[in-house]
Amino acid sequence: MVDTARQQGGAGGDITARRAARPSSEDLSCPARNVGGIAQLPRKNALNRERISGHTAPSPEGDSMMSTETISTYLEGLGARQPTPGGGAVAGIHAAQAAALVAMVARYSSGEKYKDHAAEISAITEKADILAARAIQLADDDEKAFSAVGDAYKLPRDTDGDKAKRKEAIAAATANAAVPPVGVIGTARQIIDLAQTLLPIGNRNVITDIAAAAEAARAAATTSRVNVEINLPSVKDEAVRAQLLTATEQVSAIAADAENITSQVREVISR
Repeated sequence: MVDTARQQGGAGGDITARRAARPSSEDLSCPARNVGGIAQLPRKNALNRERISGHTAPSPEGDSMMSTETISTYLEGLGARQPTPGGGAVAGIHAAQAAALVAMVARYSSGEKYKDHAAEISAITEKADILAARAIQLADDDEKAFSAVGDAYKLPRDTDGDKAKRKEAIAAATANAAVPPVGVIGTARQIIDLAQTLLPIGNRNVITDIAAAAEAARAAATTSRVNVEINLPSVKDEAVRAQLLTATEQVSAIAADAENITSQVREVISR
């Protein structure tokens, strides 16, 4: 179940709508990322199974909210008494930062010294950029999904028919709210995989940033796990429920791999 206090603005309150120098081998600039909009979450179906795998379709609505917000505005909204952004969006940001850190380390691992691994490092850079953009999209997905829950709570309940429709809408919206966190878990898994590959071949001068990426990915995954778990009671489709549970079962391995990466980094820098 979602946090109803956040949805209802506290006891008896209505939901409040949200306003809308490192050493390196070469000085490489990171191209700006054009992050597209987010597909609208379906509100009538319990879950969109295709999106459980972490795939999101482009939206005609334009740039995503997170990609156009300043950090100060985002933090102001995060700390406000309003439903979104919340922990789900934070998890997406954790994952985006983790992926961006991996991309940064990869870009600092260029030149003659790294020529034997140039193709692999190039592939890591490209994949990390894609994952960073995907994570931002998932943060937006989470905001939209949670806002849909708020919309469901605001539906009229004057008649028995109204109450039944409202109950059905709340159930569908809360089930859909489990979808973005699953995408974040899958994204975090891929980021950890990239970090593991980059660790032994990347620039040692920025090795601590690989540990930072691993820890951010771990936070993304563990935060997303609880956000999936809180919505499980609303998922009545057993096949979909099994998919969600399978996703959460990945998190322990993600956390263990992140810990291993950090331990390796600490060992290197302690020499």
